[in-house]
Amino acid sequence: MPETDLLLPEAVRRRLDALMLTARKIRAGAMKGERRSIKRGTSIEFADYRNYTPGDDLRKLDWNVYARLDKPYIKLLEDEEDLAVHLLLDTSASMNWSPPDKPDENRLLFAQRLMAGLGYVSLSTGDRLTLTALNTGGLSQFGPARGRGQTVKMLRYLHTLQTSGTTDLNAMVRAFALREKRPGLVFLLSDLFSPAGYIDGINTLLAKGHEVVLLHVLADDELNPPLAGDLRLIDVETGQAQEVTIDSTLRTIYEQRLQLWLDGVRDECARRGVHYVLAATNTPFEKIILYELRKLGLVK
Repeated sequence: MPETDLLLPEAVRRRLDALMLTARKIRAGAMKGERRSIKRGTSIEFADYRNYTPGDDLRKLDWNVYARLDKPYIKLLEDEEDLAVHLLLDTSASMNWSPPDKPDENRLLFAQRLMAGLGYVSLSTGDRLTLTALNTGGLSQFGPARGRGQTVKMLRYLHTLQTSGTTDLNAMVRAFALREKRPGLVFLLSDLFSPAGYIDGINTLLAKGHEVVLLHVLADDELNPPLAGDLRLIDVETGQAQEVTIDSTLRTIYEQRLQLWLDGVRDECARRGVHYVLAATNTPFEKIILYELRKLGLVK
């Protein structure tokens, strides 16, 4: 199956075609662009120029300027706005896990599909899109890109992503925040299995003026474990093994600790104004975009 169909089937694309990502906070210095303003009372007068980016609508190219300067520039209008959309993916080894006999519920695959949908919406509305894979080996990035014409390149990039080792989310997210000069709407997709935590990284994003959405990717088997009896559990990142016997008491303890952890993540996000969505891999990925993000006012 081609990567374009595996990650973003045509039927899903049609459901996403009418959508637009929206940032709920206004950031000073955001450049004008191709996005239609949702503000009333704006004009359609000429506002400024910006450099042409592959994928831009050629109908907005100023051919007179191109003839004089031999450089392509896009005309911007007063009723058009530009949104920088940043999609960050945790590519630690723990993300490459799926429940037994449920390969379609693989955490990495689910996150790739979710990123593909968000990226498609962003490109379709002329946003400035970047995709970044976070790993202790460094940051891998696609973009910046604009325009629906970049969709296939985006999907091919996502299709090549692989997981390995552990990821220090604090360090990697902070590295991205310090490198990225353009504040925007940031989606962080992770299972949050990072020993060093994630709060410091998110704080750095917020300090740099980003609006942050945390998409917490977990499998249904983790939320509702079917395990019982004598088991040997292996950490997919470190390879360390642990012998356990799971009975009703231990299962209850697990469920309580899981709920405390999830409540703690939600509280930390709410305290900082970060949007939080628990994204279970047994949920159709487009439902996260069409319903969960729409309820938060991040998709219209």
